Amino acid sequence: MTTEETFQNPRLQIESISPANQMGDFFSNGAARRHISLMFIAVAFFHVSEYFLAITIHGRSRVPLSSLLISKQYLIAMGFSLLEYALEVGLVPEMKELWWVSYSGVVLVVIGEVVRKGAIVTAGRSFTHMIKIYHEDHHQLVRHGIYAIMRHPGYCGFFVWAIGIQIMMCNPMSTVAFMIVLWNFFSKRIQYPLFLAFRMKTKDIWLSLKGSLFW
Repeated sequence: MTTEETFQNPRLQIESISPANQMGDFFSNGAARRHISLMFIAVAFFHVSEYFLAITIHGRSRVPLSSLLISKQYLIAMGFSLLEYALEVGLVPEMKELWWVSYSGVVLVVIGEVVRKGAIVTAGRSFTHMIKIYHEDHHQLVRHGIYAIMRHPGYCGFFVWAIGIQIMMCNPMSTVAFMIVLWNFFSKRIQYPLFLAFRMKTKDIWLSLKGSLFW
């Protein structure tokens, strides 16, 4: 169908810009299908594996659904990244064809997964998704394995994983936004274990955590 025929027929003009046609164009884009598929696979694997690892380590009765780590703020952030992606596919589709950028994001996603899951497995029962305000007998400062390399591999792994998702999708705005928000979140969150260790008079833990960031 020629451009002239489209302009002469108002019905064709309406159909060409209809949401259904635009959505069809979006899903016919090979890069878009690949990126969205990889994103949902990565996100689903991350959350499901977190939940089942928690059940394996702590037992089903001690693991609430919140261990899936899906919050309102998290859904809003992911929704924003999908919105950015959809807009950029329509406005600057060539940006999504930067495969070297996308593949570097995939590498970061894998590294983040390995680091975080390594932290969970190494710490065992000492790793919880909720900060404990009271000391339990099985809680101990883990110094071996990946904890011998970095102090907060759980936080570091999530940080790298989340940034990797955005780089994988070639989302420049979301990449910067996620970096800023997550950096601020984790830099504040690690102060709670520090405060609690001091309150519980666990001096060795306090000295180990003091001055550390999330790596």
